[in-house]
Amino acid sequence: MPVMSSENEASISPPSRRLSCSTCFDALWFCYSPVHQMQQYYRVGVLDNCSEKWNALFNCLKLKTKRSTEVQEILEAQEKSKLHIWTFRTPEEASTYWKEHFGHLDDME
Repeated sequence: MPVMSSENEASISPPSRRLSCSTCFDALWFCYSPVHQMQQYYRVGVLDNCSEKWNALFNCLKLKTKRSTEVQEILEAQEKSKLHIWTFRTPEEASTYWKEHFGHLDDME
C-alpha cells in the first residue's frame, strides 16, 4: 500500500464545490407555478412576486463570471453568515432556559 508523503498531502486541496444555477432557475420556475402562488396566497394572503428567486438567480450568474478561487471564498463567507436553525447553549445555559420556560411543569408532579 503506497504511503502518501507530506508533499502530496499539502498539494491536495479540499474538494471544490461546483456552482450550478439550475437549482436557482428551478426555484424561480416553480415560484410562478399556480401551486406555489396558491400556497402563498393561502398562507400569507398575497401572491409571491418571486423577487428572492430572481435575486438568487442573478447572484448565481454573477458568481459564474468570477474565478473559482473567488467563488469558493464568496460561498464560504455566505455559508458562515447564514443563521443556524438551532441555538447552541452550554449545559448551564440550557438548564437556566429550561427552568425559565418549563420549570412550572416540574411543580405538577
